[in-house]
Order: sequence, then C-alpha cells, then structure tokens
Amino acid sequence: MSKLESVDWLFDMRTECFSVLTTLTAREYLALVRRAHSLKGALSGQRDSLKTTTAKRIRARMVSDIRRGAVLPPVVIGAVIPEAFFATYPIETTKVEDFLPTKYHEDISIIDGMQRTTALLEAADQDSSVLDQSFRVEFWLTRSVRTMIYRMLVLNTGQVPWTLSRQLAVVYEPLLAEIKENVPELSKISSPDAPGRRVSAGQFGSDALVELYMSYSLRKTSIDTRETLSDEFSRLDFVENLSNQHFQESFYSTISLLAKFDYAFSRYDPGTTEKLSKGRNIFDSQPARIGFVTSVALHVIGRPGMERPDTESHDRMKHLSQKANALIDRLDEMLPEAVGDFLKLDVLRETLDRRVGQVGRYERSVYADAFRVLIEEDFELRDMEPCWRAN
Repeated sequence: MSKLESVDWLFDMRTECFSVLTTLTAREYLALVRRAHSLKGALSGQRDSLKTTTAKRIRARMVSDIRRGAVLPPVVIGAVIPEAFFATYPIETTKVEDFLPTKYHEDISIIDGMQRTTALLEAADQDSSVLDQSFRVEFWLTRSVRTMIYRMLVLNTGQVPWTLSRQLAVVYEPLLAEIKENVPELSKISSPDAPGRRVSAGQFGSDALVELYMSYSLRKTSIDTRETLSDEFSRLDFVENLSNQHFQESFYSTISLLAKFDYAFSRYDPGTTEKLSKGRNIFDSQPARIGFVTSVALHVIGRPGMERPDTESHDRMKHLSQKANALIDRLDEMLPEAVGDFLKLDVLRETLDRRVGQVGRYERSVYADAFRVLIEEDFELRDMEPCWRAN
C-alpha cells in the first residue's frame, strides 16, 4: 500500500485496545477487505442488505454522493493481534502493514460500516474513478476477541438492529480461533468452509459453538438466532458479560468440561443403533449442550439481573470445576458397562419420548433441569436417573 499521510493512535483504557485512525484510497481499502474476507464469501454476506424501499433509496443516494466526492464517516475495522506484537504498539508507521502485517489480514473484521462498504463497491462498479478517492478507516487493534465483540456491540447500539448471531458472525473466525486455542479438548470444529459429521467425542460445529456462546452469556436455553435483537435487556446482559474479563475464561472452562464429559460418556458404546443407546449420543444433541452450558452459567454468573460479584463467580467456577473433574476421573476409571449403568440412558429415552408440542424446547428444558440437579448435588450422584427425572 502507498505511504500513509497521517496516522493517529489512541489507547482505549476501558477495553485495552488501540484505535488507529488513518486515510486510505478506496482502492486500498477494498483490496484490504476483499483479502480479509476471501474465505467467507461476499462482503454483503456478513450482514443482510437492507431491502426496504426507504433503505434502497438511502443507499442509492449514498452511492450517488460517493461518486460526487462525498466524504463518508470512518469505517471501523477490528483485528485480533498476538500479545507479542501488540506489546510493540504504538509504533512509527508509514503504511498499514507496519501496524497490521499482511499475515494478520485474514483476521480482519468490519465491525462498523458494512452498508458503507457495499455502497462504495457499487459506486466503484459504476465509476472506476471512485477508487482513487480518499476514505477514512479506523482500526481497532486488540489482544482478545472478547473486547472486539464488546466494541462491536457498543458501536452498533442504536443503529439498524442486527440479529445477535449476525453480530457474532462478524468476529466468527477470531472467536473460533480463541476457542480452539483455549479448549484443547476439542478435537475438531467443523464449519461451512470445512464441513463434517460428528463421528466421535470432542467434535462440534462452529455454528453450535457460537450458539453455546450466546446461551452462556444470556443464560437462556432458547435463543432464536434469526430474530432481530429487539430485547435491549439481552443486549445489555451480553455487553455487561463481555466487559467482565473473567467471562471469557469461565466460558472456555465450561466448554472444556463439556468436552471432557463428552469423552467420558462416549466410553459406553454397546454397538447398537437404537436412539440414545450410546453415551456419545447425549452430547450429539445441541439441546443437551445448551442445557449444560446454561446450567453452569446460571450457577456461576447468576440469573440475568442478579449477577454475582466477580470474586464469587470465580470461586463458584473453581469449585464446580473441581467437583466436575472428580466425577470425570471416576467415570474414566469405570468399565464401559459401568459408565452405561451410571448414565441410565433408558430413563432418558423414556423422558424424551413423551408426546409434547414443541420438541426442541422440551428437550432443552429436560437437559437444563438435568444438569442443574447434577450441579446442585456437587456431581456426587450414584447415577443420572434423578437428573433425567427432574423435569
């Protein structure tokens, strides 16, 4: 890229991020963004294009204004930077690559300005001279995906609402990268770009993990990832949790325990194909995973609106992990048949076979109640029957 005319550094003490404001040509900006999203499809795929008549007219006007030389508000780009390189900031810089080396470009996310970027692309398609216009860009450089999500939600408050899953999709890759790094028990994370069936314990889909992240934060078993985030309390709860430095750590600990239980339960495999006949079948189910993480979150963080102090949450997570790991160690020492006796899958099948209207909601309720009992009993049950009969 060409030499930057000016670079303005500011340190955000609240989230411990660096804000870097500079000016690029539209050609340089679009090249940077296209490269960053080469593995994720079209730019507009991160956020649905606005389709109302009013929105179309506004964007058409924006395209027209860009072609006439209008200066747009800065687009905000986020990037997660390794600790060692982050420690060198702020640095003297003459080009973007000085503070954001090319090898980190694939981790870039547009956290504010998708519609402006779409309009800029349309304007450039109509008039190539647009590519030479100057364009303000603000880079948010952070060491943690948590602070990037926090900044993203704050930036988008009060604008055209996104679905919660859409907001998380913006930082989808960095989030999954952190999960992989912090939860080594996960043997495989499948994704739309690298699909695959779950064939053994410790394997989960990227969409499932994102949903678990939301469930853990909001402490809800039922989250409609397609509905617009109109519940401001949910937004506030999410932002509050992200602002807590212990939140991400407790989530990773919870997913680690989930994977460990998955491995322990999977030791029971009688070789039959009957529904819920294998131990692994429990966490084949997303309702079971959500029930587990939600139960842990309620115990550790507290109910929405009644969040526990950080010290109490930390102590609760530590105690829960000790007790859960003790049970996992006990299961690992059992013969596979004894693990089957502990799981009581026949009781679980009978509980889930009841005729109900909303099967998915009912299953999440069953598993949430089951793991709540397991936690309340300090993981010291003789078997899982009291859990499966708790609903």
